[in-house]
Amino acid sequence: MTDLTSLTLAEARDGLARKTFTSLELTDAHLAAMERARALNAYVLETPEQARAMARDADAKIAGGEGGPLIGVPLGIKDLFATRDVRTTACSKILGDFRPPYESTVTTQLWRDGAVMLGKLNNDEFAMGSSNETSCFGPVINPWRREGSDTKLVPGGSSGGSAAAVAAGLCLGATGTDTGGSIRQPAAFTGIVGIKPTYGRCSRWGIVAFASSLDQAGPFARTVRDTAILLRSMAGHDPKDTTSVDRAVPDYEAAIGKSVKGLRIGIPREYRLDGMSSEIGRLWSQGAEWLKAAGAELVEVSLPHTKYALPAYYIVAPAEASSNLARYDGVRYGARVDGNNIVEMYENTRAAGFGAEVKRRVMIGTYVLSAGYYDAYYLRAQKVRTLIKQDFEDCFAQGVHAILTPATPSAAFGIGEKTGADPIEMYLNDIFTVTVNMAGLPGIAVPAGRDAQGLPLGLQLIGRPFDEETLFSLGEVIEQAAGHFAPTRWWG
Repeated sequence: MTDLTSLTLAEARDGLARKTFTSLELTDAHLAAMERARALNAYVLETPEQARAMARDADAKIAGGEGGPLIGVPLGIKDLFATRDVRTTACSKILGDFRPPYESTVTTQLWRDGAVMLGKLNNDEFAMGSSNETSCFGPVINPWRREGSDTKLVPGGSSGGSAAAVAAGLCLGATGTDTGGSIRQPAAFTGIVGIKPTYGRCSRWGIVAFASSLDQAGPFARTVRDTAILLRSMAGHDPKDTTSVDRAVPDYEAAIGKSVKGLRIGIPREYRLDGMSSEIGRLWSQGAEWLKAAGAELVEVSLPHTKYALPAYYIVAPAEASSNLARYDGVRYGARVDGNNIVEMYENTRAAGFGAEVKRRVMIGTYVLSAGYYDAYYLRAQKVRTLIKQDFEDCFAQGVHAILTPATPSAAFGIGEKTGADPIEMYLNDIFTVTVNMAGLPGIAVPAGRDAQGLPLGLQLIGRPFDEETLFSLGEVIEQAAGHFAPTRWWG
């Protein structure tokens, strides 16, 4: 029998439907792979008993001719998604052994459609990071290595556990969240596909909040088709989330293989940065040529406020974070460090419970929202955000269907290489991705090539609001031209 962990999600789905193998066999294969790959630190909690129970239930439904579009498919869940009675920590000490008495809307819909939960995946603490090195459970190790080197590389962040697990064959797909690139950057670093849908397309209810106006859930998978299948189950209106948009969810998979002839693809001149590596530049040009060969039209476009996106993002996101994280005080749930009075208890709990990066962002956020600085920083950043959104609207109004850019400024870097004294060096990893969150647009990262050291590189496609289908069509063109990417197994 084929190694069941090497199947794509679509292949597994079809194999289950044909009864070539059972969900329990598929689940057991992934549980065994997870056990062998613990050195990657992708999972912070494995749930084998629950997984097998869900798989047996799926098999019974399949035998009876029932089941949803994900029936029997094993998935990993980022530890930001609340899972009923299963520990959810946001990879922070402050949440301790928190077991929510409720289920997030996104995971509720995945279980509704028959998916199986393998466990909870590692992420940067409260999703604050670009390398998955801020987790209280330790860093995630990228399954890829540089040719001829055994240096441990980061998988990207914040959804590093999700990306590493999918790339290493430890699940058929995974959930992620993207606040400034936290799906697309790790997807690019690990040679897989990740999509951040339009803001409001997936419910945020039951997801631990970082920056509420920027956060959006989305899927990881090994192919464009697989992400399309997952997004259909994850998306949809939720009355419990006031930012959720009430519009029909299309059949995203139907967009795979659809002709891209006549589509206008914008190439933004502002994304050609000084000092950008020649490898990234060549990859970008190659991707544009692939789309042109498939019948798309390339047009140069201008997004003039792009250069202000990163500083504006690192004002807006920490400001919202400081507000969202005020609820973690040791009173109602999570860890508590006692003090002589309630104020001291608050201080002790937050000092012990939050890691260095979270503390940094909370302090920045508190500062920019404080009296005397609100207008100078936060208000100005929100004005810049409006201008960034306007740039994209102007671009789409000119008949552009999607925009092609690099996903990251480089391939994956080594653990510890960018965690020094200057946090800005780390923040620069988000330079190509934050604009999409600031404007609330959909963006997909697709593996498109490798660097000189054999590491995967990704391209990003940015779409019009609620037009994820076009991104899937274009992404599949790049995927077919670039070929398949998989790391050589060195673990377990």
